[in-house]
Amino acid sequence: MMREDHCTRCGACCAAFRVDFHRSELESAAAGGVPDALTVPLTATLVRMRGTDAAPPRCIALEGEIGAAVRCTLYAARPSPCRDFAPYAALGIGDDACNRARARHGLAAL
Repeated sequence: MMREDHCTRCGACCAAFRVDFHRSELESAAAGGVPDALTVPLTATLVRMRGTDAAPPRCIALEGEIGAAVRCTLYAARPSPCRDFAPYAALGIGDDACNRARARHGLAAL
């Protein structure tokens, strides 16, 4: 029996942290990359997902209600920090960063 995928309901990480990554992950640098229009430049080599440096942060690619039902509009092309974040959360196993993000939104730790 498959466990419930907590990430498709949560989305707390997408509304808790800045998401910075190398320009080589952009669509303009590699087919299937992150659309350039969804980012802001930081340095000559780094970009940030729009909305993640807002107060409060919320990634521009996040749709839905945190803790209820969410989806990433660019999931297949999401940047490496998103791919690497809390790798076992979908299985109901959080880590410190995942649990901090969940706590910011009043959600219980995994």
